Amino acid sequence: MTLRELIDTHEVAAGRWQAADDGHLLDPQSGAELPGHKLVWKMWSDSDPAWRPAWMATGEMLTGGNGHSPPAPLFPAAPPATEAPTPTDAQLAAVKGLGWRLNGEIAVNWDRPFFKSLDDLPFPLHNLLPLDKYRMPMIKGPYTFIVTSRGCPAGCKYCIKHVSYQNSVRLRSPEKLMEEMWLLYNLGIHHIHMYSDLFTVSREQVVQLCKLIIEQGLKITWTCNSRVDYVDEEMLTLMGRAGCTLISWGIESGNELILKKAHKGYKMEQAHKALGWAKKAGIKNWGYFIIGLPGETEETIKDTMAVSRALPLDIALFHVAAPYPGTPFFFEVVENGWFRSGTAWEEVDMDQGTVLDYENLKAEDLLYWQKRAFREWAFRPGPVWTMIKSMNTWAGFKSAVDIGLQTLGWVQG
Repeated sequence: MTLRELIDTHEVAAGRWQAADDGHLLDPQSGAELPGHKLVWKMWSDSDPAWRPAWMATGEMLTGGNGHSPPAPLFPAAPPATEAPTPTDAQLAAVKGLGWRLNGEIAVNWDRPFFKSLDDLPFPLHNLLPLDKYRMPMIKGPYTFIVTSRGCPAGCKYCIKHVSYQNSVRLRSPEKLMEEMWLLYNLGIHHIHMYSDLFTVSREQVVQLCKLIIEQGLKITWTCNSRVDYVDEEMLTLMGRAGCTLISWGIESGNELILKKAHKGYKMEQAHKALGWAKKAGIKNWGYFIIGLPGETEETIKDTMAVSRALPLDIALFHVAAPYPGTPFFFEVVENGWFRSGTAWEEVDMDQGTVLDYENLKAEDLLYWQKRAFREWAFRPGPVWTMIKSMNTWAGFKSAVDIGLQTLGWVQG
């Protein structure tokens, strides 16, 4: 049996392990269970047994690995059959990348390879999306995403991307990226976010792409992410000339010891240099920070707060560390008993509070410092003026007001 044959005869639910808390396939309209269906979870965090409790209660099977890997695990759902055929154990054992039940236990087939050539993937059907509805603060008009690469070679111990892609890096060619960017431009999109685990992972790819944008006269603006140790001044200057308007940086901490323990791999002086070069090139800086990495204290948090105010940032976001299953951080939390008592799987999410309880910093303390760090960064003349300047259109004004009210409610709550 191939994975395609399996998908053709079973219902597929694509999602994260957090969303699999009850393992039921639901009718999205009524919330009722759909009878007579066998459930196959498509997961993105599958290279370690830590995810198993999230789906094993009622899920029949699980396909793992990269969603682009052949044969592709996601297909348009066929009309549901009244009774799905039951594959044999031998058939299931032959499906690469499948997790399944064998005599009441969980068996996992691990050898489905990554899809090596991203250039061979078809473009998304951008023309079918309501592109006029996508908006972001500080961006004029609609925008959308394109994928430039997969994977990151850095070794940050908290990052879930290494669970998904290990340390592999796969690039799309600059020529293929230009083809998709022109397609979007002709659909009326004049701003693109370069979606990747690390946009600047290949200096050669980025430089060639920027040169093609300039040479072909493609009049767009774009945003991306980066690490402070994967750029140089010449590269950032070229990116600015090619239309880059904003870079989001994973700064994480302002304390060198915390950075070292997290295996971040850069020195704080590199952050000051990189963001300074970007600002000089006319590129806005978006900084991400993490409160509560191993070794954190109130003093190290204050170091992070001080660095966030010292760096030339236009936007800053502060998250509380999340020990995602399969990461070295997760196993460190388990080994040291840092999970808060009663933690449920779906709660391990950096956007949904925290599940950490350190001896010196309880969950409530981490949330307090998260809000305080943002409050002390945001409520200053510079950030306020940046937000005001983003209100240059009616859509921008409405977006800024909505975000501002939500943020005030969160900070005060």
